[in-house]
Amino acid sequence: MILTCPSCETQYFADDSTIGESGRTVTCATCGHSWFVNPQGLPGHEPAAAAPAAHEVYRERVREQRRRKSRFAALVAWIVTAGVFFTLGVAAIIFRNDVVKIWPESATAYKRVGFSVNRFGLEFTNIERSRTFNDTIPVVTVSGKVVNVARSTVDTPAVRVGLTDERGKEVALKYGSVTPGALGAGATGEFKIVLEQAPMESFEIELSFVDRADVPPEPRPVPETTSPTDEAAPDLAASDAESPTE
Repeated sequence: MILTCPSCETQYFADDSTIGESGRTVTCATCGHSWFVNPQGLPGHEPAAAAPAAHEVYRERVREQRRRKSRFAALVAWIVTAGVFFTLGVAAIIFRNDVVKIWPESATAYKRVGFSVNRFGLEFTNIERSRTFNDTIPVVTVSGKVVNVARSTVDTPAVRVGLTDERGKEVALKYGSVTPGALGAGATGEFKIVLEQAPMESFEIELSFVDRADVPPEPRPVPETTSPTDEAAPDLAASDAESPTE
C-alpha cells in the first residue's frame, strides 16, 4: 500500500503485512509527523477516504495562510501608498510657491482649493497712481515698491500695468521693470510706469508680475519717407536754371 503523510504529502510504499490487522502508527521520515494507519480491507475503516480528508485539511490550511499573507501584503501596500500620497500632498502645499515656479499652470489649481501662491516671491506695496495731462494728452503714472518675501535672492520680473473701465474691460496696457534687477531676502525695489494717451474712461489699475521673456517687444516707430516727386523737383529747378538761353 502507499502511505501519504498528511502534513508534508510525502509518499511511502509499505507492505500490508507491516501495518498489521489492527493498524499502526507511523512517523514521516521527512517532517517527523506521526499518524495512525488502518489496515486495508478492515471493516468499518476506509483508509483511502481518510488520506484525502487529511490532505484537504492541509491544503485548506495552506490556502488560508496564503490568503492571510495576501491580505497583509495588500494592507501594507495600501498603507505605504497612502503615506506616499499624503507626504506628497503636504509637500505640495508647503512648497507650493516652488511648485508654481516649475509648473506655472498649477497656480490655478491652488487658487481653486483656496491656497494663495506667489511664484515670484515678491509683493507690491505703497502703490500710487496719478493722472496728468501733457498738453491735451492724458497721462497715467503708476509707481510703487516691490518687497522680496522669499527666503533667497530673486531676479526681479517685469511689471504689467493694466487699466480697466468700470465694466472691468482692459482699455490700456504697459510693461515696466523693477529697480534693481535682483533683490535679496527682505529687500525692496521700485518701479514707475507711465501710460500715455490713457483713456479717460479708465477706472481701475491691475498690477501683476510677468516673466521678462513674456514681455512683448515695443513697436518701433516708422521713419518718415520723402516722396520721389519732392526729391526730383529741386533737380528739375536746378536743371532749368542752368539751361542756356538762346
